[in-house]
Amino acid sequence: MKTPEWLKPGLYGAVIGAVCVGVIGFAWGGWMTASGSNKMAMSMAHDDVIAALVPVCVDQSNKDLNRQETLTKIKDASSYKRRDVVMESGWATVPGAEKPNRDLAQACLIALKIDK
Repeated sequence: MKTPEWLKPGLYGAVIGAVCVGVIGFAWGGWMTASGSNKMAMSMAHDDVIAALVPVCVDQSNKDLNRQETLTKIKDASSYKRRDVVMESGWATVPGAEKPNRDLAQACLIALKIDK
C-alpha cells in the first residue's frame, strides 16, 4: 500500500513523539515497570515489618537476666560487631523463628540508643 505524501510527516511525528513521551516518562515522569514497582513494594514491606518488630527486640532485651553483661559486650564491641552481639544474645530472634534477623538486630541497636 502506498501512503500519501502528506501523511508521512504526521506518522513520523507520531512515532517520534511516542518515543519521546516514553523516554521522558520513565526518566523524569516517575513511571516504572512492574518489576521496579514490585522491588519498591517489597522493600517498603520489609522495612515496615522490621519497624513493627523492634518493640519485640527491646522487650526481649528488658526481660533478659544478663542484660547488663550484654550491654557491656555491645559497648565494648567495635561498631561493625555490635549487631552480631545482639544476634548472639537472642534479642533479635523473633518468637517462633529459628535464627536471628540481621536487620532487626541493627534496628534494635538504634532503638536501644547504646551510644548515648
